[in-house]
Amino acid sequence: MAAPVIDFHLHTVFYEQYNESYREWIKTMHGEEKWQRVICRYQDPDLFCEYLQQCGIDYGVVMAELTPAVTGICSNEYVLEFCRGRKSLIPFASINPALSVDMAQELSRLVELGFRGLKMYPTYQHFYPNESSLYPLYARAEKLQIPVMFHTGSSVFRRAKIKYGEPLYLDDVAVDFPGMTIILVHGGRGFWYDQAAFLSRLHANVYLEVAGLPAHKLMTYFPELEKLADKVLFGSDWPGVPDLAKNVETIRNLPLSREAIEKILGGNAAKLLQIEG
Repeated sequence: MAAPVIDFHLHTVFYEQYNESYREWIKTMHGEEKWQRVICRYQDPDLFCEYLQQCGIDYGVVMAELTPAVTGICSNEYVLEFCRGRKSLIPFASINPALSVDMAQELSRLVELGFRGLKMYPTYQHFYPNESSLYPLYARAEKLQIPVMFHTGSSVFRRAKIKYGEPLYLDDVAVDFPGMTIILVHGGRGFWYDQAAFLSRLHANVYLEVAGLPAHKLMTYFPELEKLADKVLFGSDWPGVPDLAKNVETIRNLPLSREAIEKILGGNAAKLLQIEG
């Protein structure tokens, strides 16, 4: 039985606050007229689930985003409600270190509400991932056994600071919290593909996620992708990638073994998220 296809990186089309650079970028990706149609249609979570099915996606991780200085705000409350009662949608929470008094307690609250993981945005929230002030949060994530995603690498948005996205800072975190699953989002995009790939091979608890990377260039960025297949997660970064079905199909046609492709497209994610078939 083939593994399910799991998109580990989806955003909603509705944000309580859109910053201008994000709005400009997304309109460039889709075109003004099409983007308005996308917004109107896919604010409906049932229509969004239908779209994922049409594109060959069985499950999708939907992420909140509390990054008011860079892209905007898509609240935890909105994402939880968007995913509620829909088996194919898996909510991941957002915590902003600058906005939370007790991050560990907040994470426990969010997991109790139904969140299955956490997404951190160092380049947008302007912190180094190995700062000691974050360690109580990581200890709680390790105890709760939920995966934690970290934006790594570059960003096109104004006020993002790329220095915070160097994967090497997560080496400390991987060593100090060996029971916490760490996901390197965007695979170190732009500057640090080799770093991200090396860390995923070095640490049992570190995974490489490839959202936002042109699928046809994955073998260029990661020449040993076949050997890395056990540690790689497919993600699209939709709606940043307009043609989701084509993205999936391109990965299926990469010069990799069938087993490797199934692991990347969903097999690895299914194990992390404890999804069967």
